[in-house]
Amino acid sequence: MRSLDDWQRPGPTPRQRRNDVVIALVVMAGALLNVMLSRSVGQFVWGVERSAAEQLAFAFAITFPLIWRRVHPDVVLVVCAAVFIAGQVREAQEIQFASGAIFAAIYADGAWGRDRARSRWLRTAVIGAMFGWLAIAWLVAVDTIGENAFPDATGELPPLLSALVSQVLMNLVVFGFAYFFGETAWLSARREAVLVEQTEQLSQARVAAEERAVVTERLRIARELHDVVAHHVSVMGIQAAAARRAMDRNAGTARDALTSVEESARTAVDELHRMLGALRTADEPAPQPTAGVERVGELLDRVRDAGLTAEFAVFGEAVALPESTSQAAYRIVQEAVTNALKHAGASTVDVRLRYLARELEVDVADDGRGATTTTKEGGMGLVGMRERVALLGGTVETGNRSAGGYRVRARLPLIPAQRVGASS
Repeated sequence: MRSLDDWQRPGPTPRQRRNDVVIALVVMAGALLNVMLSRSVGQFVWGVERSAAEQLAFAFAITFPLIWRRVHPDVVLVVCAAVFIAGQVREAQEIQFASGAIFAAIYADGAWGRDRARSRWLRTAVIGAMFGWLAIAWLVAVDTIGENAFPDATGELPPLLSALVSQVLMNLVVFGFAYFFGETAWLSARREAVLVEQTEQLSQARVAAEERAVVTERLRIARELHDVVAHHVSVMGIQAAAARRAMDRNAGTARDALTSVEESARTAVDELHRMLGALRTADEPAPQPTAGVERVGELLDRVRDAGLTAEFAVFGEAVALPESTSQAAYRIVQEAVTNALKHAGASTVDVRLRYLARELEVDVADDGRGATTTTKEGGMGLVGMRERVALLGGTVETGNRSAGGYRVRARLPLIPAQRVGASS
C-alpha cells in the first residue's frame, strides 16, 4: 500500500488557474493602492520615507507571484519570503497585503506542493527565517529604543518585553494557521482522490460482477437446453428407430413408439419455448427448472418406452432436499441415461439414490460399451454435470466399470438440519 507522501495532487484546473490570476491581480491592486494611501496620510508603518517607486515595486513583487501559487507553489513561497524580508530590511515593505501574501504562499505550498517532504522542509525553513529576521530586527532596534518609548504604558509587564511577546505570538498564530490549513487542504484532496478511486473500483467491480452474472446465466441456460433437448431427442431417435423396425411386423408397437416420439417432441418444444421466452423477457429472471428427484421415476418410464431396461432403487432415510440439490440430482440421472441411450449401446441402466449421513449419492450404471480411446468422455453433457456438482460443493466420478459398461457417481452435500425422520 502506498504511503500518503507517494500521492501527488493533480495540478489546478484551467478554471482554478484563471481564478488565481484574477485574485492575484486584485490583491496586487489593493497593495499598490494601500501604498499610495499610506504615503498620502503619512502613516507608513516604518516611519521612513522611501521613494514611491521602491515601495510600489516591493508591493508588486510580493503579490504578483500569487498568480502561480498553485502551479509552482515552492517557487512562489521562496520568492514571496525573499521579497518580504528584503522589503523589511529596506524598511519599504507595505505590511498588510504583504503579510496576507506570505500567508497565502505558505498555505498554497502546503495544499499543492508536489513533493511532500520538500514542501514541509521548505515551509519550516521559511517560517524559521521569518522568526530569525524578527529576532535580528529586535536586536538591532533594542539599542535605539529609549526609556520613554512607551509613555502610555500602564500594564504590569515591561513594555518592551510585552511588545516582543505580542509579535512572536501573532506570528506563531499566522504562520501556524497557514501551515495547518495547507496540510488540511492537501489531506482533504487526498481523501477525495481515494474516494474517487474507490468509487471507480467499485464501479468496475459491479460491471465485472454483472458480466459474470450474464456468463453464469448463459452457462445455466446452455446446460438446461442441452439436458432437456438432448434427452428428448435421444429418446425420440430410439423410439423412431423402433417404430421403423416394427412398422411391417407389429403395427400396434409402431403406433405406441410413434406416440412416444410425438410426446417427447412436444415436451422438448415446450421446454424450448419456456427457455426462449425467459430470454426475451429482460425484466424477469429465467425460470428455474422444476424437475427434481421425485420425477426420476417418470424419466425412467420414458427410457423403458424406448426399449431400455431401467432399474431404480432408493436407499437410506428420507431427506427433504433443497431445490437446487434435487434438480441437480435429476439432471445427473437424465444426462447419464441419455448418454447410455445415445453413445453406449446399453440395454440396461441401473439408477440408485443413496441418502447418506451428510450427502446424497447418485449412482447411474449401464451395461454398454463404456468409454474408449476413440470416444469422448468430456462432452458438453458431462461438462455441464460437473459444473452442477461443483456449484453445490460436491464431487462426481465417471468411468468404465470393471464388469463392463459405464458409471456416473455423484455425491451432493446435504444440510444436516434438513434431514427428516422416515415417519414425517
